[in-house]
Amino acid sequence: MYSKIIATNLYGDSALSEAGNGAIILLVPNTPINFVNNPLVTNKTTIGLIWTDGANNGGTPILDYRITYD
Repeated sequence: MYSKIIATNLYGDSALSEAGNGAIILLVPNTPINFVNNPLVTNKTTIGLIWTDGANNGGTPILDYRITYD
């Protein structure tokens, strides 16, 4: 997603500018997909979870994952 700008004065709005010089709007990443248990790793003390990153990282590398369970 790229940024564009409109200038406004007393008489109204300008036309929409071209995309701004490579400025990218950073967003939260897409949800990871294909989240499954890997039975070759899972035992009494270890759960072998695997997943694939979502299609878009939001414009910055993923730093961490948080797994919750009941």
